[in-house]
Amino acid sequence: MEVASSSSSPHSIRLCYGYKDSRSFSSSSLVPFCVYKGVHSAHSLYRRSILRSSSNFSSKCFFHHAKKEIPALQHRPSLKVGFNRPYCYDNLCSRNRFYRYTVVRSELADFGNSGAALPLPAHEVLAKVRGVCFYAVAAIAAIILFQLMLVAHPFVLLLDRYQRKAQHFIAKIWSTLTVAPFVRIEVQGLENLPPPDTPAVYVSNHQSFLDIYTLLTLGRSFKFISKTSIFLYPIIGWAMYLLGTIPLKRMDSRSQLKCFKRCMDLIKKGASVFFFPEGTRSRDGKLGDFKKGAFSVAAKTKVPVVPMTLIGTGKIMPAGQEGIVNSGSVKVVIHKPIEGSDAETLCNEAKNTIAKALNQG
Repeated sequence: MEVASSSSSPHSIRLCYGYKDSRSFSSSSLVPFCVYKGVHSAHSLYRRSILRSSSNFSSKCFFHHAKKEIPALQHRPSLKVGFNRPYCYDNLCSRNRFYRYTVVRSELADFGNSGAALPLPAHEVLAKVRGVCFYAVAAIAAIILFQLMLVAHPFVLLLDRYQRKAQHFIAKIWSTLTVAPFVRIEVQGLENLPPPDTPAVYVSNHQSFLDIYTLLTLGRSFKFISKTSIFLYPIIGWAMYLLGTIPLKRMDSRSQLKCFKRCMDLIKKGASVFFFPEGTRSRDGKLGDFKKGAFSVAAKTKVPVVPMTLIGTGKIMPAGQEGIVNSGSVKVVIHKPIEGSDAETLCNEAKNTIAKALNQG
């Protein structure tokens, strides 16, 4: 509520009055407070309502004369007037502040409870520790064996430029030293592998970063296809270059065509290539759609397609969680080679074979 003093009064200044106590409504219970550019004891919403509803306020002066006498208040004010009372409104604001305060405090108290941040389960902690040890062993073995690869590389280029059996033998030692302390690998169907000097196109499902380590333990000198960014990694990327890994830029048609021609040239010169037809790792363990690039290479070069199924690598090192190594075993199933001149038929047959082994495993 807002009233003003009379201009004839010696103390004719603009005052705003409000009830101090909601139970008393006499004129003696009015408490004056000054208003100057929105500074007063009430809330900001109440301040704006006073300034807008006052027809006698002047923004150019601190005090000014009012035109009306202070009326004698003998009746109970309406609900709207009562709501605008400074004392009651301050009470309401203080209650809201107290409510917000108690809510924040309760949230902080809940955050500190034992149920808010539970410690990691023992198996998750162990998986992280195993992951650190896995990469530590891989790094130490790679640093030592990479020096052997550097020493042998000039002789490899002179005597075995395309298959590079010596480099792949060193890579087999490295992968075996890295994987053996943490994962047990079981291989089925070794008799289905073509002779070492017979070129072929190998295809497999792709579930984990661990797939590369597992396949290198087979000791076959096939050429992987990898993203160009991987070659920038110290030691590992350099070793991949020495192994003859084929670089590929994804979403680049020129790079894909160059990779396709490179694979065909290697096969014609007696080397084998390895493809992951899904193109990326599966995050749910299910087999994705196969791309036909690998099967087109096999159909044009008339070499067999050797399907392989990897089971368990996605559970040990899930895609996107390369920092952990869970306990478990990996099963590698080598299927009988598939021959044909139609890429579509080769693709469907290889996918069905791998899918069947995944469902059984």
